[in-house]
Amino acid sequence: LQPDVSPGHCWPFPGSQGQLVIKLPAQIQPTALTMQHIFKAVSPSGTISSAPRDFSVTGVDAEGEEETLLGTFMYDVEKQGMQTFSLKNELPKAFQYIKLLIQSNWGNPEYTCIYRVQLHG
Repeated sequence: LQPDVSPGHCWPFPGSQGQLVIKLPAQIQPTALTMQHIFKAVSPSGTISSAPRDFSVTGVDAEGEEETLLGTFMYDVEKQGMQTFSLKNELPKAFQYIKLLIQSNWGNPEYTCIYRVQLHG
């Protein structure tokens, strides 16, 4: 969400579950989503338990009513900080909005941090 992915410069939300909707400047047919989080080694607390874990991505039509599931994924804190996930768009369709639904994080009960999300299409 931010060009600055240094420790502490994230978009935090309370708890381990949340959602965000991204309004795109134009309708696109999404093919992939990239999520980025800091590495454990650079975390001031020495942990990255606030990183998203399980999440899903849906495309939302221009009116914001109909949603199409584009995939369910897991961000793995043991892998690279920047991870790309291929989206399914079985009936190629363009969307004006993309919803990111975070279902869990890596154990932080207080908040979840999202550093950067990029959509490809």
